[in-house]
Order: sequence, then structure tokens, then C-alpha cells
Amino acid sequence: MATNEQERASSREFWMQAAITYGYIFLWIFLSAMVIMVNKYVLTYAGFPFPISLTLTHMAFCSTLAFVLIKAGVVETAHMDRSTYVRNVVPIAALFSGTLWLGNAAYLYLSVAFIQMLKATMPVTVFLVGVLLGTEKYSALYAANMVVVAVGVAAASYGELNFNVLGVLFQAGSIVTESFRLCLVQLLLQARGIKLNPVTTLYYIAPACFAFLCLPFSVVELPKMLKTQEAWQVPSGWLLLSAVSAFALNMSVFLLIGRSSALTMNIAGVIKDWLLILLSVTLYGSPVTSLQLCGYGVAFLGVCWYNYQKLQGARQQPAPARPLDVEKQALLSPTQRGGRE
Repeated sequence: MATNEQERASSREFWMQAAITYGYIFLWIFLSAMVIMVNKYVLTYAGFPFPISLTLTHMAFCSTLAFVLIKAGVVETAHMDRSTYVRNVVPIAALFSGTLWLGNAAYLYLSVAFIQMLKATMPVTVFLVGVLLGTEKYSALYAANMVVVAVGVAAASYGELNFNVLGVLFQAGSIVTESFRLCLVQLLLQARGIKLNPVTTLYYIAPACFAFLCLPFSVVELPKMLKTQEAWQVPSGWLLLSAVSAFALNMSVFLLIGRSSALTMNIAGVIKDWLLILLSVTLYGSPVTSLQLCGYGVAFLGVCWYNYQKLQGARQQPAPARPLDVEKQALLSPTQRGGRE
């Protein structure tokens, strides 16, 4: 009798934990898609074509909320002296601000669907930057995977009906800066044992990002905003929704990393990417050709095989405990991580 009760209790606990885990996955997919779709709407359809200003509102909101949470004692902070902050955090913040600015700017010229296809090149750039900075070892097999991904993305680009060179350059710049950021996180933070949760990450990085973005804002966007005051408006409600969603996305990434394996996160990322393509076609009428889908399918298979090889390698060579699981974080696309639009 006692054994049956224990089995039932164990079964209830299993299903409860499974429900919580899949709830976190659904929440992360939902928030990630929401941030991207709202940003696209604000920049393209709401009469506010200013990606730097949009990113500044995110950084200001996240900085303020993180400051309040830490000063109120809700979240513990990692103490960091000025020298460590300048040498280790500021370079990462500079790259992060570039990632967000350039990534948001791409929405002015490209569809969400095509941008998601271009993001399939992230493993290629992370691998190349990792080899350059010494965080990755060169492998002919990995390099062959990268060629497959690059060919697939090239085919998807060739099939894009509304191809825009400037938009592709913005998105490529975002991918490159994000690749360098990921490698520097590993070199500058994990190697020194600095542990930052999502709130403390925003507490330290978001203000620096805001400061970095003020320079291009004052040179690029502010003169344009002043010159065309009657041609644009501030969609305050949409901007607030975008900022709240971006902050919530940071929290959901932390929850997901804590409860899921890298493989689960990768599968969830695939579902999110295909969902965004579908939403882009459905909500914004983005044209997607058969050649694009075939090319993206080839790139997708290359990325899956690359991730599988990375996971197999990680299992064969157990690493010591680290403050943050880089492998899990690297499997998420740039718009799925911290702000991470």
C-alpha cells in the first residue's frame, strides 16, 4: 500500500516538474517571439523608425528595474571593483550595444522571416571568432558544417524577393558583434569566476550599453528626429511593451537554463525560429519563396549537426563546474539572450 502511494506521489512530482519545465519553454518562446515582432512593428509600422532610440529605451528600463531590484534586496548582486568592471564588463557592453543597435536597425529593411534565416549563420561566426580568439579549436569537420550552413543561407538570400544590401549589412554586423561578445564572455567573465545572474547582468551591463548608444544616437538619430518632428510619433504603449518584454525575456532565459538541457533548448530555439517565420508571413505578409525555404532547410540541418557534434564532444570531455553554462547559452540565438532582441 505504501509502495503504491509512493509511486503515485513520484508520478505526480514527475508530471508537475515536467509541466513547469515545458511551461518555461513555452514562456521563453512566447517572449522571444513577442520582443522581435513588437520591435518590428514599432520600427516599421508605428511611425518610429529609430532603432537606436528603441534600444536606448530598453537599456534605460532594464537598468532602472535591475537597480531597484538589487537595492531593494530582492536580488543579490556580485560585487565588482572598478578595475574589473572596466577591463571585463565594459568591452562586453560595447559589443552588446552594437549587437542590439544593428540587429534592430535590420528590421527597417528586412522581413522578420529573412532575418531569422540570416541568423542561422551565427554558429559560423562564433566558430570563426572562437578559433581567432582561442576559445574554439579548429576542426575540419566543424569547418565543413560551416560551409553547409553558409551555402544554405546564401541560397535563402538569393531567393529573397525584397533583398536589401544595407539591411543585410546591419544584420551581419549584429551577428559579428554578438559572436565576439559570446567569446569575450567566456574569456573575461567565466575564466575569472565572475558569476552574474540576469538581473546583475543588466545592472552592470545595461547602463554601459546606454552610455555607448548615446554617441551614435546624438550623431545619427537625434538630428533626424529634430529635423522631421512632424513626420514621426512616439508609440509610448508599444515602447513600454517592448521594454517589459525584453526584461521578462532575460528572466525566462535564466529559468530555462536552470531547468533544461542544451539539447532541449536547441530544439526550443528551432521551434521559435520556424514560428517567427510563420508569424512574419501571417502578420506582416512577408513573401517567402521555395528557394528560401530550401536554403534555410539546408542551413538548419547544418546547424543541427554542428550542435549535435558539440554536445557529443561536451559529453565525452566532462568539464569542471563553471559559473555559467556557456554551451547552453551559445545554443541560443542572439535575440534569445539577454535583451537580446
